[in-house]
Amino acid sequence: MTANPRTVNNGEAAPIKNVAACLTLVRSLQNRHPLQPNLGVFAGFSGYGKSVAALYAQNKTDAAYVEVSDTWTRKKLLSSILSELGQHKPTGTLSDLEDEIIAILARDPHRPLLIDEADKLVDKNMIELVRMIAKKSNVPVLLIGEELFPRKLDNVDRFRDLVLVMDYAQPCDLDDTRTLARTFYPGLRINDDLLEMVRAKGDGRVRRIGNSLHDIAGFATFRGLDEISASQYSGHFSGGKLPSRREAA
Repeated sequence: MTANPRTVNNGEAAPIKNVAACLTLVRSLQNRHPLQPNLGVFAGFSGYGKSVAALYAQNKTDAAYVEVSDTWTRKKLLSSILSELGQHKPTGTLSDLEDEIIAILARDPHRPLLIDEADKLVDKNMIELVRMIAKKSNVPVLLIGEELFPRKLDNVDRFRDLVLVMDYAQPCDLDDTRTLARTFYPGLRINDDLLEMVRAKGDGRVRRIGNSLHDIAGFATFRGLDEISASQYSGHFSGGKLPSRREAA
């Protein structure tokens, strides 16, 4: 039987440790005492799978999820949150939109709000808006951002003491890399020596590991292999830069 390079499409994220860490933060916020702060932070380097972990947490907790873009204004942020909450044509002033968000969230105080790329809100002086929404609605709010995001929040007045839980996404270890390989390519056995090379050359970043696994699966399929080791593989590893013309050939 030859390897099938197609990924599994079952709607579930690979259960790597960062997925569990993100869900643990959300559950902790849900289970806090009502008088405790309701903000959490999940930070880490690009490519560690924070967004995938957040989407998994969204599916498991029925959270409202938005991903901030560089171009967003205050109105776009509020409109996007409202759209995620089921109000697809919001109207009114910024204050009206904020009040509507708070009212909808407060109806279900157990339902979390997840805001990805939240460090952009600090850069654009919009984080205070989120603080007020969190304060007035009292729902669990998880802010997800890059490695330096917690340091940015330290410089924001009144934010330091409002963060109840925080964790950092970690680079994938060998066990995580095995999990990704089994999830994406269950029909192909990739030996640990090759998986460790994938992990090391990709700096433990989920995206780079996934790209390398894609190349390995294609390599194995072309050669009719359903098992592959480091000594058999002569293809490309994703290491953060595109291959040269010679490497890609």
